[in-house]
Amino acid sequence: MPIQSHFPALAGGFSFLDNAAGAQVPQQCIEGMAQFLATSSCNVGMPYPGSQAATAVRERTREETAAFFNCKPSEVAIGPSATALTFILARAFARLWGEGDEVVISELEHEANASPWRNLAEKGVQLKVWKARWAEGGRLEPADLRALVSPRTRLVAVTSAANSLGTTPDVAAAAEIAHSVGAWCITDMVHYSPHHLPDVQATAVDMAFFSAYKVFGPHLAFLYVREELIGQLPTDKLWFIPDDSLLKFEPGTNNHECMAGWLGTLDYLRSVLGDGKPGREGLQAAYRQIEAIEQPLVDQALKRLQSVPGLQLYGMPTPQGRVGTFCFNLPGQPPMTVAERLAKLGVGVAAGHYYATMPMQALGLWPDGALRASIAHYTTQADLDKLIAGLQGQD
Repeated sequence: MPIQSHFPALAGGFSFLDNAAGAQVPQQCIEGMAQFLATSSCNVGMPYPGSQAATAVRERTREETAAFFNCKPSEVAIGPSATALTFILARAFARLWGEGDEVVISELEHEANASPWRNLAEKGVQLKVWKARWAEGGRLEPADLRALVSPRTRLVAVTSAANSLGTTPDVAAAAEIAHSVGAWCITDMVHYSPHHLPDVQATAVDMAFFSAYKVFGPHLAFLYVREELIGQLPTDKLWFIPDDSLLKFEPGTNNHECMAGWLGTLDYLRSVLGDGKPGREGLQAAYRQIEAIEQPLVDQALKRLQSVPGLQLYGMPTPQGRVGTFCFNLPGQPPMTVAERLAKLGVGVAAGHYYATMPMQALGLWPDGALRASIAHYTTQADLDKLIAGLQGQD
């Protein structure tokens, strides 16, 4: 059974190559949401069946997402979006840090991992930028970070995969450097997690986040915070929520139907791609499949894009050190104009800055930005064919 057949939105033949903005969802995700709404659209914590079902969905979501992160369930917070969760964190940091403290962010960040920390300047926190080496395709060199940090550094923020260029920095090295001066390290896994399985233990980061809708799920997000740090973060919370509970990062009622959908997505990953294996083992098997499917597509897409006359490709020119997100422009053609032409040909790509303001400014592409084509494991050879034909001006 072809992978594409599990995704109803792909049945129409449209070539969806804007996966970095949000992936399509499998049937199991849709069924999970529908079943929850049809049978148990209730709140949590009460003894009647509908509430018990909602409570079970929430707790299972925390457990399953902990397996996804490779952490404890008590270290997982659930929120409406990655940006909402990082702004909640920033309000906590604003109560801890002030004049003379420093935060370092990489130049490749999506603004969800930049703007919240920029706002700390209102408290006197100094922001430093870990510059990318643009002559080397936008690579982040750990030695450059080491030269930036100091005993006053409180946080290092670095993406696991840039949503603009697809670059995958050495996050473990960044965390080690941050810890060497007593700082915390947070990583944005939003654009990494559709392509590679997160592992917060292997990278030794203190905080991490991703969005389920980038990983073939519905619109909700998750935040990992290392257990020892939870009680140190003074959040806006209801007075009776314990200081050492990540519930303090979850104001209000969570979206339970989206959680049910996310559980359906995880079931898809394990049952269809993961040989039916349970737990993290099934996810690891699924991601081995995803990586095996995507790697040849990444290699082929890079070669074919660079063969289009005049096309300017930004970022790493080889498959190493990147995921299947490709940023480029055609000479003399505004990005949105090209995207509109491709849409008429049945190909969906992004155009603009996609909230990656620093890379666009560094590349001299602000404010119009660039085109972005991004693959997923359900991308096909035919999708790439249509993209290249459209870029070459063929109907």
